[in-house]
Amino acid sequence: MIFNKTSLKDAWLLDIEPHGDARGFFARTMCKDEFVEHGLISDYVQQNMSFTLYKGTLRGMHFQRGTAAEAKLVRCVKGAIVDVIVDIRCNSTTYLKHEAFELTEHNRRQLYVPAGFAHSFQTLTDDVEVSYLVSAPYTPSAEGGLLYSDPVLGIKWPLEVTNISEKDASWPLIEKGANPLC
Repeated sequence: MIFNKTSLKDAWLLDIEPHGDARGFFARTMCKDEFVEHGLISDYVQQNMSFTLYKGTLRGMHFQRGTAAEAKLVRCVKGAIVDVIVDIRCNSTTYLKHEAFELTEHNRRQLYVPAGFAHSFQTLTDDVEVSYLVSAPYTPSAEGGLLYSDPVLGIKWPLEVTNISEKDASWPLIEKGANPLC
């Protein structure tokens, strides 16, 4: 696997290294030893999948607090998404900075999202499937979120948001409640 640094501290964009022949190819998408070598969490307790019907749908800005904080390894297996992460770790040098990554079934890229980041994605096509590993079980009482359109973050989504859950559309603004992890 090829580990590409991002502009956000501890977040990585991963490319596979396909080994092919006339049948197609084989590639690793996760290797505990390589993750440990790069200082990444390598113990995952769940694999989740989402299916989204329509282009323009936005899911998230989700995070988990405290001991339920999750590292994620995100991959789009059908269609295309723009995945956005925000560093909400109070003492981080990239605190409240964000970066966007295009993950598609064709580029086969994966995004390593460290614990202490808010995570969201917008679908760029219809019929999108996203699969992700998480390092901690989902804990409803530890759930939090940021508003996708918060002016403090200044995220430029590639498409008009055409579909979003009521919960995701009602997360508080950062200036009103300060950072939920600080």
